[in-house]
Amino acid sequence: MSSNTSSSLISSNFLNDLKTHTAESHKKLEGLPVSASILSPDMNIENYCNYISLMHDVHNSAEEVVFPLLSNIVDDLKDRKKKHLIEEDLLFLDCNKTVSTSVFNAPEMSVPFALGILYVIEGSSLGGRFILKNVALNPKLSGNQGVSYFSGYGDRTGSYWKSFLNTLSEYEQTNNCGDAIIEGAVYAFNRIYYHFGGR
Repeated sequence: MSSNTSSSLISSNFLNDLKTHTAESHKKLEGLPVSASILSPDMNIENYCNYISLMHDVHNSAEEVVFPLLSNIVDDLKDRKKKHLIEEDLLFLDCNKTVSTSVFNAPEMSVPFALGILYVIEGSSLGGRFILKNVALNPKLSGNQGVSYFSGYGDRTGSYWKSFLNTLSEYEQTNNCGDAIIEGAVYAFNRIYYHFGGR
């Protein structure tokens, strides 16, 4: 087996482990009423504003706490900021957000742990494309306004995701830090779960 094939296999195994170890936390989060409301055929603007307002806290916290640790690791990190997109949507919908909550406040966060959090954040962009199909059925959201966040990277969403997974895999392989990345991802899912009202 060539070293290149061996490297690909190791990366694949790590990504499978990451997905397996976060599956339960992911499922719990998707099962919350707030998460379900955004995919309901009966979704209304109040549900929508509530959801993106909560996600604003998630992205605000990530951009304040997580992004600075990864500025030299993820080349296109600045292009992955989404807080401003949510702010555009909230403004368009006249949804006033007055209180912000810190979601990610783990003490002494390491780079691998931060990468695990970003894995969850970036994964939500894939889900966002799926959610967009449902929210766009609402007449107020059927145009290009109010859906900046869920539109995300647009047609480049798949390539952005693959690019991030490549960076993540390479970092894990070089630094042998898979456990810390998985720990960060599980932490992120659980923190968002509680932020969304889970108990």
